[in-house]
Amino acid sequence: MTTEPIRWTYVFVDRPMKAFGPSCDFWTAVTGTKLSEPRGDQGEFVTLLPDGADACVKAQGVGAGDGGAHLDLAVEDVRGLVDSALRLGAEVVADHEEWAVLRSPGGQSFCAVPWHGESVRPPVAEAPDGGASSRLDQVCIDLAPSAYDTEIAFWSTLTGWDSRPGALPEFHLVRPPAALPVRILLQRLDSDRPTSAHLDIACSDIEAIRTHHEQLGATLVTHGTRWSVMRDPAGGTYCLTARDPETGSLPG
Repeated sequence: MTTEPIRWTYVFVDRPMKAFGPSCDFWTAVTGTKLSEPRGDQGEFVTLLPDGADACVKAQGVGAGDGGAHLDLAVEDVRGLVDSALRLGAEVVADHEEWAVLRSPGGQSFCAVPWHGESVRPPVAEAPDGGASSRLDQVCIDLAPSAYDTEIAFWSTLTGWDSRPGALPEFHLVRPPAALPVRILLQRLDSDRPTSAHLDIACSDIEAIRTHHEQLGATLVTHGTRWSVMRDPAGGTYCLTARDPETGSLPG
């Protein structure tokens, strides 16, 4: 089956409304952007605006929990993408005529939104000392073992992107064309729990970027060989990963 081509992607930083201000301050600082004017009934939506490029990161204030992340898929035919998603097992959570909130078969929320001509990917963000760079370029969907294969099939077919096993057996990468700014990484967890998602940042030097983020109020949760799990000032977790910020690939 064919699906509606995805023309652009936005990653949403979903954080508690009570800590939305500090969260926005943090994420604009680490992405080298500035905030748009707030939108929504409670000012709960903002866009992180880069200089000289099209935005690909937004933030949303949510009511409960520590928040998470979700994707907006921008297309020319929103109805076409919604219909494709439904055929693949998704469900509509809210239909707003020009855009829609959906839930994947495994329970991950995402939105189908109209494309407004976005095409210029933002550059990497440079650390203040100029010695390291980073880019927020990936949403990692954390899945129970029972949902993992279904979600691989869903996201691979819906996007039509390159789909391949990741560097470790528990990972699967759904990688867009180079012009699009956000990738999808599917992670199989060790035990069953509800589906969630977090943000991944590609770093030329994890330790240097971690230090920069800590100076901005983030804290280290744990670290592995190629990643560090962090907590931002709003309590949301995200990962710093040892991938090339320009290409998204692992070294070597």
